[in-house]
Amino acid sequence: MTQPKIKKTPCIITKQVFISIMVLIILLSVVSCSSKQTIDYVERPVNEIYNNAMDLMYQSNYVLAAEQFDEVERQHPYSLWATKAQIMAAYNHYQSSSYDEAIIAAQRFIELHPGHKDVGYAHYLIAVCYYEQISDVGRDQSITQLALASLDEVVRRFPETTYARDAKLKTDLARDHLAGKEMSIGRYYLNKGHFVAALNRFRSVIEQYQTTSHVPEALHRLVETYLSLGVALEAKAAGAVLGYNYPGSRWYQDSYQLLVEKNLSPEKNKNSWIQKTFESLF
Repeated sequence: MTQPKIKKTPCIITKQVFISIMVLIILLSVVSCSSKQTIDYVERPVNEIYNNAMDLMYQSNYVLAAEQFDEVERQHPYSLWATKAQIMAAYNHYQSSSYDEAIIAAQRFIELHPGHKDVGYAHYLIAVCYYEQISDVGRDQSITQLALASLDEVVRRFPETTYARDAKLKTDLARDHLAGKEMSIGRYYLNKGHFVAALNRFRSVIEQYQTTSHVPEALHRLVETYLSLGVALEAKAAGAVLGYNYPGSRWYQDSYQLLVEKNLSPEKNKNSWIQKTFESLF
């Protein structure tokens, strides 16, 4: 009996099946490569990694340098090189403007090595990272407050170091920045006719930021504000303090003109808070 012939159906691969197969092949390749990278990992000598990091730093490749310094600690966490690599990683993060990473790295160094000779530099680096982020006076100044607090800590804890000397200079600039912010808000209130609110801002500059460049204008604005409020005694007292301490400034000339227009003149007042503030300072 003749066997019936079995008709073979051609194997047809649809487009959807083909795509699925290709995706599977790609996924398997990725997994294979990942496994291969893990298998091929070879620990390098610590001096080789560290020197490579230094070379990258000297080439101004700070991002890769920071990664290599981190690699020193990862591969050789208990070596002397690892301690140095931690602070170097923080420095390179700073140089690449990765301030948050630099602050975290420096803080970690301080926590792990509180007695290390470079701990002063770590504190200074944190302060400088905040300082570099100070924005214009039109924006929120919380970062300026952090910078000022960090800089003050450097001066307080490491007074005889070069870090402290530079921190003092930066502290003056940060305080000047905060005073500028107060002046900006005070001018806004003054222009809007909110004289009491403006007065509080200008007074803040006189009482808290006496050594900044904004004091002469703050005194002039006090003359202007007190005249607007009808408080002639304080207006004259502010004019007198301004004339005594900053006689050649344009702010004194403007204040004097304002007083003359009201048939007034600068006059000392020993009971004025302005007079008392400046006497206690100078």
